[in-house]
Amino acid sequence: MTSSLFSHQVKNLKGTMRVTGDKSISHRSLMIGALAEGKTTVSGILESEDILSTANAMRKLGAEITQSKKENLWHIKGCGIGNLTEPDDILDMGNAGTGARLLMGILAGCPFSSFISGDESLRKRPMQRVITPLEQMGASFASRSKARLPLVVKGKSCLSPIVYESPVASAQVKSAILLAGLHADGETTVIEENPTRDHTERMLKSFGCNITTTKTDDGKTAITVTGKPELKACDIIVPADWSSAAFPAVAALITPDSEVFLPEVGMNPLRFGLFETLKEMGADIQAENIREIAGEPLCDIRAKFSQLKGVDVPPETAPSMIDEYPALAMAAACANGVTRMFGLGELRVKESNRLKAIADGLTACGVKIEVEKDALIVYGTGRPPKGNAIVATNFDHRIAMAFLVLGMKTEKPIEVDNASMIDTSFPNFATMMNKLGADIRKDKK
Repeated sequence: MTSSLFSHQVKNLKGTMRVTGDKSISHRSLMIGALAEGKTTVSGILESEDILSTANAMRKLGAEITQSKKENLWHIKGCGIGNLTEPDDILDMGNAGTGARLLMGILAGCPFSSFISGDESLRKRPMQRVITPLEQMGASFASRSKARLPLVVKGKSCLSPIVYESPVASAQVKSAILLAGLHADGETTVIEENPTRDHTERMLKSFGCNITTTKTDDGKTAITVTGKPELKACDIIVPADWSSAAFPAVAALITPDSEVFLPEVGMNPLRFGLFETLKEMGADIQAENIREIAGEPLCDIRAKFSQLKGVDVPPETAPSMIDEYPALAMAAACANGVTRMFGLGELRVKESNRLKAIADGLTACGVKIEVEKDALIVYGTGRPPKGNAIVATNFDHRIAMAFLVLGMKTEKPIEVDNASMIDTSFPNFATMMNKLGADIRKDKK
């Protein structure tokens, strides 16, 4: 069901928003909890469509997963490594790209065949990057659509350990291999040229897994997991999602006389690149009360309206902020000067071709841009863009949220053609933004 929304210019944004739980950590808590022995309790989990798809998949594989609405807790009774059961139905992952790829790693080590599918958007996303290393470990796959969903995973109870140098900077690929490595005899190693988010490594350690991170002689990062561990259930606290918090933070930075407070936000150093880039642009954004809970660093974010300036964002920054480029592009559109973002090739294979969606949307809103190979160049004037455009979201939640944020600054309203998919990562986004002073609604003034 499509549902368009209009975002109108506002005078300011004020207040506190407790952003929904981190999506990446929520996926992993359900999956690793299902592989552990005992009962894992998770608080703060993101109750979005993507996470519910992962929960349903793990239930079909034998894990007992229940919710306690009153205490906002999820309880997972795990099966233990090698003890998941063959599903009697399709594992429908909806729009959950992270869920689907990580699940492929788990299923690679299960001695039965499983059928994975998803929605129209997920069925367009490339899976070969995960299939290739998992086949090297001994799993096999069958698909009618060039290594895309729907596909069949035929797993093995004992996989072969591998050393795999990932050709793409992807935490999903790394995590799929590490999760498969839990089912291998010996040590499985993933080598990355640029480190990607390490939520899987941190969580596996907290469950008692032997997993190490070292530097190779040529400066790359090697992550090694020892197979056949006995994972022990533990309690998990999911911090607020920085990828979601980025949108109200940028909204405050570009909207005059604004100040927004975002408590308990995850600040994993391998995915906090946007924060540093915004600081470089002159943003008045602060990380306060920094602490660590259950192995994950978190902080409170305070963002105030700022006169931003254009900067160059090098390609090596991309892995630490790949999901935040839509938000950064909106900040660049309102900055004074040119912002050049390099190394954005991965944006072409997200929920949509995000590079094209950002470029087309900004152009429609009157912002001068250029796309050169995998680079996006945004020419900010320091003045509000014109707006008065209909932006095609291509069923991408982050594109929808990004342009709803930009509409709070533009001279004329921005309409996003479909906002229904925002619930995959940020349920009640419009309602929560409106409580801060935004004007997001179904009609145009």
